[in-house]
Amino acid sequence: MLASELRDTSHGSGQSGHVVRLGSARGNWFRRVGWRHVVGVIALFFAIFPILFVVSAAFNPQGTLSSSTLIPRDASFANFDTLFSETSFWRWFANSLLISLLSAALSLFISAAAAYAFSRYRFRGRRAGMLFILLVQMFPQFLAIVAIYLIFVEISELYPAIGFNTPWSLILLFLGGALGVNTWLMKGFFDTIPKDLDESAKVDGATHAQIYFGIILPLVTPILAITGLLSFISTMSEFIISSVFLTEDSAKTAAVGLYGLISAQRNANFGVFAAGALIVAIPIVVLFQFLQRYIVGGITAGAVKG
Repeated sequence: MLASELRDTSHGSGQSGHVVRLGSARGNWFRRVGWRHVVGVIALFFAIFPILFVVSAAFNPQGTLSSSTLIPRDASFANFDTLFSETSFWRWFANSLLISLLSAALSLFISAAAAYAFSRYRFRGRRAGMLFILLVQMFPQFLAIVAIYLIFVEISELYPAIGFNTPWSLILLFLGGALGVNTWLMKGFFDTIPKDLDESAKVDGATHAQIYFGIILPLVTPILAITGLLSFISTMSEFIISSVFLTEDSAKTAAVGLYGLISAQRNANFGVFAAGALIVAIPIVVLFQFLQRYIVGGITAGAVKG
């Protein structure tokens, strides 16, 4: 019998207790937890299906969009061979990694420093500055692409090393938007750290730099990992601005270079495009797996300390 029962013996040992039913353990399984499994399976299908399709297209030797199936026929590495031998993919891939890593690291440093200042200090223009940062984020960056392009036309003539068709131009451009929504996210996380830690460190003779790098930053590891990962992903997959600034084949990023393979005839080189997309996704997956332990570990450590 699956029903939970409890025998009441509070009336004395000589009296027989009566059975108290606590509820059926069987119940309606689908109503309680079954529907969650159905929703999970549906969500998993929508998440995995595009990945499986791209993987299948990458190993499809015919290399066309119309011939791609969920299970490839006569799977081979022909698309990868074409990608490596007939394109400058590794150059594009290296450019993407350089731009994404430097942009994510520098923007993370700038955002964290700004968030710490907004959270810990009170100064004139603080509220207006935070409001300005929030309002600027309402307008996408590519709306200013014409103005940015004209600015870099002059920069390319005066300082070609940081002008068009260089990775440093994109890095400078991405750093221009470093004080964005990440600053707001970090500022809220900094606010949860008690200021008593700062005051105790000052009493012990610690400098502002020691407090910031030695005490505060280790405590905000989760938000640093999240914002760094999001910055890396957004920069790695950025296309609109990169396609304007990078026109030479050796200077293109992976997103711009791979798009060029299917821009003229989308159906022809889809297999090669899918092969490149799989390789570009590898650093994102590796970085996510590396930062995941910092996110989970930081959250659990903070819960124990709190």
